[in-house]
Order: sequence, then structure tokens, then C-alpha cells
Amino acid sequence: MVWVASLSPSIISSRFFEADQVSLSEGLSVLGTLSAPTLSDFLTNQNTPLPNGFPWGSRTAKSTNPYIESLTPSTGIIRSYDFTISRSIIAPDGVSRSVILVNGQFPGPTIEANWGDTIQVTVHNQINGPQEGTSLHWHGLLQKTTPWFDGVPAVQQCPIAPGQSFTYQFKADLYGTSWYHSHYSAQYAGGLFGPLIVHGPKNVPYDIDLGPVILSDYYHTEYFEILKAQVMADPPQPPPLSDNNLINGKMNYDCSVPSIGSPCTSNAGLSKFKFQTGKTHRLRLINAGAEGIQRFTIDNHTMTVMANDFVPVEPYETNVITLGVGQRTDVIVKANGKPTDMVWMRSDISSSCSFAKFPHALAAIYYPQANTTAAPKSVATTYNDNVCGNDNLAITVPFCPPTTPLPPHPATVETIDITLGPNASGFELWHMNNVSFRADYNSPVLLNASEGETSFPEEWNVYNFGSNTTIRLVVRNFSPSAHPMHMHGHNFYVLSEGFGGWDGTITNAANPQRRDVQLLQPGSATVPSYIVVQIDADNPGVWPFHCHIAWHVSAGLYVNILERPDLITEKQIPSIMQQTCVDWAAYSNSNVVDEIDSGL
Repeated sequence: MVWVASLSPSIISSRFFEADQVSLSEGLSVLGTLSAPTLSDFLTNQNTPLPNGFPWGSRTAKSTNPYIESLTPSTGIIRSYDFTISRSIIAPDGVSRSVILVNGQFPGPTIEANWGDTIQVTVHNQINGPQEGTSLHWHGLLQKTTPWFDGVPAVQQCPIAPGQSFTYQFKADLYGTSWYHSHYSAQYAGGLFGPLIVHGPKNVPYDIDLGPVILSDYYHTEYFEILKAQVMADPPQPPPLSDNNLINGKMNYDCSVPSIGSPCTSNAGLSKFKFQTGKTHRLRLINAGAEGIQRFTIDNHTMTVMANDFVPVEPYETNVITLGVGQRTDVIVKANGKPTDMVWMRSDISSSCSFAKFPHALAAIYYPQANTTAAPKSVATTYNDNVCGNDNLAITVPFCPPTTPLPPHPATVETIDITLGPNASGFELWHMNNVSFRADYNSPVLLNASEGETSFPEEWNVYNFGSNTTIRLVVRNFSPSAHPMHMHGHNFYVLSEGFGGWDGTITNAANPQRRDVQLLQPGSATVPSYIVVQIDADNPGVWPFHCHIAWHVSAGLYVNILERPDLITEKQIPSIMQQTCVDWAAYSNSNVVDEIDSGL
């Protein structure tokens, strides 16, 4: 299928372009407004040390392997943030609904740091009406020195109880573009996410950093009601359809179309960006949605890919970027138009791979002399929407090759089969090797492992890889759905992908793609799709490996990787981690916690 975005005239009414202001109804974020600041090459406040002119000194994207801890910088600078999580009523697309936000902002505040800084975030759980636990995950960071601060309840901590506060502190150990989000149930689908930017050496030169461009499918129904009515329903229901698609938290909605019965205001407003004629611009694309695979394009412009997830790559050109949930791609775009030009930025939820009522998101890009109250009239890019996967592995080559060659034979190989089927109670659940995950909020796996425990309940789906130093996973998908597979604590090598049985061939064996999310394409009961990923077991901890579609992990598509348990027992885990469990026990002993889904 070749897809071209089309929108009704009511969606692109010129009234959308009259205002450019931050409003309470939209969520108080400056992202997507013409007043949004561009990003500097690095932060210089707080007396940031600049050896050789950079916070990271003489380290470069080509010569410094960021996975070797002794080679990465330590600046001694702490970047502190204070987050209050609470409910709010917003209408970013014109439809009023209840959401859960950080500091009242949608998307949440941008976290910025330099490579080698320490990030400190104090989280206050003020979610009421009803109360909920929460936690925050710092997507893609390795957490090599602080595996307990990864932010997954039932894995590294207990949930942050209502009314309680908790402080995360961890090193910005990789650089590039990412995001943070709740890892409590499907809570982030209710609005609890924001961008996380770590400045580091450039692998491609550019002039202007436009900052995060967050792509997110959007639901008018609260996440818990979606779980109850559709994802965890008995009898099983069709997958939920997103109601809209947003760029930096903005888009409008056709109020003539019935939604959830909430007030709807037309012409809510679109995001806007500025291009400087003749300059090159960095855009940090983030798929922070719950389900939809995004196809990102800019009319009349070609993009140069410079990074996938936290991995700089050898630059290559494309006219469409495919992003599964959780994935990021950094692109360079040259403003080759006239000073009076204006063009559409577009992101479409794939009609072949995902489930959406209104899949098309728009934002406007204005050149310096363009009328910023007018709507662009540019023509959409055509592209192939048939493939539910990422760019070919042959062209996604890391900029920094491995310091040592990939071992031809890993220490251990595990095959994990993904299937969908009913459990004993008739609920349709996702399974990995015939087990559907369910969390125990009161008993984090890492805290148990630190006390020498190596055997766990089956439903925790813990894979104990012992003292193995390299781990290869052959993940086979026997379902007709695509799965963006995400691993915490690692950028895995993506060795191969395909359909049927893997023949042992490795793509770019000397320097295979690395990233923390890889799309696993749809398969079937008779011909599965597969990806083959591999990690160096150099990060002792308990690391989730799961589909990043919120509804899939809610229905159990999740395993825990227990990595080097022999070394976990040597770590001194701060007592504040156990305190989260003391606080959660006090709350859950006197309040009913409705864990309707897997818990994550």
C-alpha cells in the first residue's frame, strides 16, 4: 500500500493558526509553539567543567565506546528536577478529559543533561480522585551503577504510594534523545510522559537543534477504563482504537464526530516550528504513544538519519521515518526552501500495522518570512505502508563500532515464543513461552535477588541467565500483531530479522545495529516472524524485556532478565528502595489496589 495523508477541511481550518500561546487546556507546555526554545549543543550553567571545550572532554562519537564505563565522562554536576504527579483536565485536541501529568504539563517537562552528568528527580505522588501508585522509568539509560533506579514497580522498587515522595538519582550514561514515562500499569497512556535529552558529541554537523518532536496516539477515554472495557475484558474485545494523533501534544479534533460525550472545542491548535533558510536542523523524534506505529514525513524535504534510540549511526537519507512505540530517531533536515515557504510536518499512524480512528497528525513549519497565521498547502510525501518493521538492518550501522568483535558463539541462547490466547479464566492474554506476566507490587524481583533468591513464581516470568557473559535471544512472533520489543539496561545488538526459521545469518556481523527497541513484525501461527538480539551481560540487575505497546504489556507480554545474580548480591542497594515497599504496604493494607492488568 502506498499511503498519502488526507484530512478533512475542518481539520485544517485556517483558524488553527491565529494563536500561538500556552494554555491550561492544552497542558501548559511550550513544546510545539513558536516560543519554544531551541537547544544548545550542551548545558553550561552550574559551573559546568569544559575540558577541551566540551563537558565530555575529548571523547567523540566515533572513538569512544559508551558501553565501557571507564571510558565515559563523570562531570560531577547534578541536574535536579522536582516533579509533582497529579490529575488534571486538559483538552489538547479540543476534547476535555482527565489525565495524569507532571507539574500540570502535557507533554511533561523536558529533562536536559550533559553526558556524564547526574540526573536527580524527586517525584511527589499527588494522584487523587482516585488515588494510584506510580513510578517513573528513564527509558534507554543503562543504569549500570544504579540498577535499582530503573523505575519499574515490582521489579526494582515498590510503587510510590499516594501522598509519598521518592528521589531517583542516576548517571546520564548515554547521550542523545529519549523520554521518561510511568511504568505503573498503562498509566503513561493517560499523559504521564516527557522528553529526556542528553547532550553529547555530534556524529553529524548541524546548525540548529529544534529539540523534541513527540509523536503520540491519543485516547479520549481514561486508560483504566480502556483496560477494563477492552484490554482485560471477558469476553475478549477488539483492540482499542486511538481517537487522535498528536505532535508535541497538539492537534485538533472534528467535533462533529461523536467522542466520549465530553465538551469539545474546535480549532484547538497545531504545533508550529521554525526553519531558517539554508540551515540544517536537528529534530529529535520520539514515539511516546500507547500503540500506534508512526510514519513521519516533512513535505518537500529529505531527512538524514543520525541516530536510532541512543545509538548514533552512519548517516543515511530517507523520506519517511518509521517509529514503533518507545523508539526515537534523530534526523537532520536542510531548509532548502524559499524564505516565504511553509510546509506540513506529518505523522501518520500506520493503517496496516496499528489501530486508529483518526491517524493523521499535522504540524506547520514556517520559513523566516512566512505568514505564521496561514496554513501550508504543501503536498504529502508518498511512502510504502505495507511493512510493519524498521529500516533495513543493512543500512542502520552504528557510528562507533564495537571495541571487541561480537563473539561468534554466545554463552547461552534462549528462544522466546510470543502467542496470544485465553488463560484459565477465559481472559485473552499475551504469553512469552506460554507464561503471561503478572507483577507483585509488594515484592520487587531485584530486592529479592539481592538477598540471594534465584527462584521465583512462574507468573513473574524470570529468566535466570546465571553467570553467562553473553546472552542471545531468538524472539518468534506467532501472532498477527507487530511488537516494539524493548529491553531495559541495554542497547542490544540486532543480529537478524525475518520470517520462518532463522538460518544463522547475521546482518553487519562486524558492527550490527544496536538500540533499545526493535520492531518485531507480524507473524502467523504457521510462519512466525523473528528478531535475534544479543547482549553482553555486563550490567548485573533485573531487566525487563517486553513489548512497548501499553495494551500488550498490560496483558502480560513481558519477561524479566535476571543478569549475573552472582554479582547482584555484591551490590549495596540503598535502604530507600525497601522504604518504597514499607510505604506501599502501609497504603495497600488499608486501601484496595485494583491491579486489573499485569501491573506494568
